[in-house]
Amino acid sequence: MNLNLNPLTFQPGKFPSLSLRPRSSNVSIASTITSGSEEIKNTKKTSSSPRKVQVTHSMPPHKIKIFKSMENWVEKNVLIHLKPVEKCWQSQDFLPDPASDGFHERVKELQERAKGIPDDYFVVLVGHMITEEALPTYQTQINITDGIRDETGASPSSWATWTRAWTAEENRHGDLLNKYLYLSGRVDMKQIEKTIQYLIGAGMDAQNENSPYLGYIYTSFQERATFISHSNTARLAKEHGDKSLAQILEKLFEIDPNGTVLAFADRMRKKITMPGLLMYDGCDDNLFEHFSAVAQRLGVYIAKDYVDNLEFFVERWNVEKLTGLSSEGREAQDYVCGLAQRLRKLEERAQERAKQAPTIPFSWILDREVRL
Repeated sequence: MNLNLNPLTFQPGKFPSLSLRPRSSNVSIASTITSGSEEIKNTKKTSSSPRKVQVTHSMPPHKIKIFKSMENWVEKNVLIHLKPVEKCWQSQDFLPDPASDGFHERVKELQERAKGIPDDYFVVLVGHMITEEALPTYQTQINITDGIRDETGASPSSWATWTRAWTAEENRHGDLLNKYLYLSGRVDMKQIEKTIQYLIGAGMDAQNENSPYLGYIYTSFQERATFISHSNTARLAKEHGDKSLAQILEKLFEIDPNGTVLAFADRMRKKITMPGLLMYDGCDDNLFEHFSAVAQRLGVYIAKDYVDNLEFFVERWNVEKLTGLSSEGREAQDYVCGLAQRLRKLEERAQERAKQAPTIPFSWILDREVRL
């Protein structure tokens, strides 16, 4: 079994779309670790065929009613975590002020500091920034999800209000990293901008299947993973993003424990695949794999972090203590509660292979070579 334990290839999924990459040959998009009797699988795609089968899933009416019934709870328990715009930091708080007399001098100071930063660190910064800049795709995914969708684009419902405000807050992260990288003078901004356009145009794989259960489990993992990786990288966009999302799942486990634990197990069997999975710069068909390998080597977000996240949520959501489950629910409970131990064993085997990684060029940093 080929165990490519790359933690960033455990990431957010997306909805099916045609590949926009101008190439004809099949290429491996990412390898993802699996567990139990499953093996590592490579997703193939071409420029003329969909990445995944068309999704036909739709939430049954009684499940949609659960989310509709939570509107008042969301207003009282989730929306309160949103900060007023005037109290939020903005990217300009961390960057030279272009309206100031000393702007050019401060930019030169920033560039002098940036000269001492290794290329592989810039690869990780660029990868994080590109992932953040694909926010239109993430908001679109949420807005078409049964039970929580924004029906008009300006719906006053609690779910829709949360989605728009969350997107607006998240937007600052990409802005900050984008402007810093531009001012640093160390990267090829045109290649980076092309990668962003490719990624937004590619959409997302259909891993969450229009299910808010799967969607919120996924975003809880993704937000906490982003917090960890940003904290370990620039420490500029550090945000406790998991708080309110994890709270939504706590409520779902209270209202519908059986349906939620089944969704949790389903989500973990499919893996948590980060949003940048479909990155492409016009050059490297395996760009995301290469970026995530560098992040793994630098310790920005490693396999251990992924497993730690799993254990964190199993404990926070009291999965082991759930009672009154169906036989399928108990099976899902056992699977989720035992998964971390199995993944740690696979992680140990993957460590040796990582030591033999090659060195490759990255277009983001003007084709300078970096070891994977």
